[in-house]
Amino acid sequence: MKSRTVPSLWRNRDFNLLWTSQILSDLGGAIAQLAIPLLVLEMTGSAVQAGVVGTAAQVTKLACRLPAGVLADRVNRRSALLVCDIVRLLAFAALAVAVATGHAGLTTIIVVAVIDAVCGAVFNTTEHAALRSLVAGPHLPAAVARNEARSYGTSLAGPPLGGLLFGITQALPFVGNAVSYLASLIGVALIRKPMQTSRDNPDGHLAALVEGLRFVFTNPFLRSVLIIAAPLNFALTGTIFTIIVTLQRHGTEPGVIGLAETIVGAGGLLGALAAPALHRWMPFARLIRALCWAAFGFLAVSALLTISVATAAPVAIAVFVGPACNAALFAHQAAITPDVLQGRVLSVIFLFAMSAAAAAPLLAGLIVTAWSARVAVLVFAAVVALSAVTATIAPAIREMRPAELVTG
Repeated sequence: MKSRTVPSLWRNRDFNLLWTSQILSDLGGAIAQLAIPLLVLEMTGSAVQAGVVGTAAQVTKLACRLPAGVLADRVNRRSALLVCDIVRLLAFAALAVAVATGHAGLTTIIVVAVIDAVCGAVFNTTEHAALRSLVAGPHLPAAVARNEARSYGTSLAGPPLGGLLFGITQALPFVGNAVSYLASLIGVALIRKPMQTSRDNPDGHLAALVEGLRFVFTNPFLRSVLIIAAPLNFALTGTIFTIIVTLQRHGTEPGVIGLAETIVGAGGLLGALAAPALHRWMPFARLIRALCWAAFGFLAVSALLTISVATAAPVAIAVFVGPACNAALFAHQAAITPDVLQGRVLSVIFLFAMSAAAAAPLLAGLIVTAWSARVAVLVFAAVVALSAVTATIAPAIREMRPAELVTG
């Protein structure tokens, strides 16, 4: 029997429609992520109130993660994506009008930020859950890597563009974000392929959630993913926060601190672009082990340079390895998880990773205050060692196969 040739990912019309439209959507989100706190500061002059808005959005995202997974598995995924885009478009269009007419108060801003967080949690979970339906098994790692590149690229371009648009007029960033959701709406509407298999939903929502949790915690590979991904996210977030705080305490110019963040972000973007080549070069299991140990080593090196912007270089290399690791792990996750459970499994993984990362800045601040930045970074490097040890000894990681061999 002849093997079936799978067309290139670049010729996958539906995936490319989704990916291209989400570049614009992610860019609009990154623009608003800077513009919203700037707006609150401009209106109130209070950093505390700006922080309240940001915290409200982050808490909302965490609270919505598990319900979003259930929703992504129980409704038509295309319809869920379209509804999220319509709601976010209307919310940011209304905020733009309120800002332009001078009627935007703190309550209005918080409501829009919370709406965006709810829809963002549902949209992101649903989009990731639909990936297996849109992309053939052999191309899953490349698809995840391209999504990583999209995320890093828009996070680099969005904040400077948001600052520029805000400087022209305060309403303009929110107009831009509304337009970005319109682009996403059009892209999703043009996708032809179904985003889920046929299913029935005899169980209640709570039972469905329990089923997803049980699947994750009884699957050796998915348990290993939690132990690898959560510490990595936690350590990288804490290290970057430590660098920013330390440079600021030593009187470093804000522009230089911004350069350090840009260097780290560029490392992630380059890593996402290099991920497909790394996957071709080395088997998945060996690649994940090598990347985790490399991240540990480079974070340990960065501890020696914490009072200089040079500390961003080894952290950027550590971040560089992340997308290839994520592409291998999440492609395998998509391959081994039944379509009817994709949303719930992803929501559990995302919740653990996000919750860990959310706690990292607080721990970093406590360690820097009590001891030093060097101690803080060494602690985070030790946390990455937990991921590396897991990747080395976990049988489920050692026995990983390419996604096409799992999905068939």
